[in-house]
Amino acid sequence: MNDTQTLSQRADALEEQMSQQLDYIVVKSRLYSMAEGDMGPAVNANAIMAKNPKARVLMGDDPRLPTMPEKPTLIDFFKYRFGPAAHLLQSAKHAVNAGLPENMVLACLLHDISTIGFIRGDHGYWGAQLVEPYVDEEVTWAIRAHQVLRFYPDPSVGYEYPQSYIKAFGADYRPDDYVEQDYKRMRDHKWYMSGRMITVHDIYSFDPDAKVELEEFTDVIGRNFRQPEQGLGFDNSPVAHMWRAMIRPAKYL
Repeated sequence: MNDTQTLSQRADALEEQMSQQLDYIVVKSRLYSMAEGDMGPAVNANAIMAKNPKARVLMGDDPRLPTMPEKPTLIDFFKYRFGPAAHLLQSAKHAVNAGLPENMVLACLLHDISTIGFIRGDHGYWGAQLVEPYVDEEVTWAIRAHQVLRFYPDPSVGYEYPQSYIKAFGADYRPDDYVEQDYKRMRDHKWYMSGRMITVHDIYSFDPDAKVELEEFTDVIGRNFRQPEQGLGFDNSPVAHMWRAMIRPAKYL
């Protein structure tokens, strides 16, 4: 590929080449195209089919990804679809060491699953929605709240505004109005401290040398996560489609 191409252009070219070689066409999501400043499809399916009449848009499993079990569990998603989960494992381990109850250990383990498996923006809201049918209400509330509460210090538990946020967002960054409004409501909620505990055990969980295995939380998940018999994504829950989107992220329709 031409050295003058941008990284995005190189990725697009490689993806088109893979599509032709594998006889299927990968079309990026609209969210991806919007982020790239391109409101049109990032891959022209018709152009590829003209070059390779055998090519079809992908409507099943992506052969580039590990095959998911027929009835996938939460642990299967950690193993085969979520991105690196060391931070979540460390956060949950930190909660265990602090003596938090199991439902809060689970909340720490799941608090960023949207970021590593689905979408980054408003990840606390998305993550809470992903797990809502399968965990108790306090866990859902805490996961949603942690996204908001992390922007606000609480000296009573030793939580300060993260220095990493100043570096990442700038010293003059202020949360959006909806975040501010949610903070005011959450501050007076009966489960405020549950959400706050996620932020406490979140901020100390970035040790590159710490080794925590997912299997350490098998029992916690088994006792506190209501795994659907049909498998996540196939239980006709209000969020089943979100889990299916992670199973087949490149599916055309």
